[in-house]
Amino acid sequence: MDDKPAGFISLKSLKGEAPRSPAEIVAEIRAIYFKTTKQTIENDFAYAIELLKSLPDEDTRGKAHVYMEGLAEMRKEWTRPAKRRGAMKNKK
Repeated sequence: MDDKPAGFISLKSLKGEAPRSPAEIVAEIRAIYFKTTKQTIENDFAYAIELLKSLPDEDTRGKAHVYMEGLAEMRKEWTRPAKRRGAMKNKK
């Protein structure tokens, strides 16, 4: 018996789900962009990256680029630590 791990197996492959078309993947990234919230941005961003990696070529990835850039900007704004008020005034 071989004791080596079998490697990564996608849960979707175990479910027997049919592969999605690139257009469906871009549509899902778009839906994520419009539905994400401050509470879900981290998971949504990670999932969108996984979807982006599944796209077959640069032309198709280019179609998702604007949504990915928007998600990255939302993540940047929403995960930024709050600036303290008066921090500059007390720094004399």
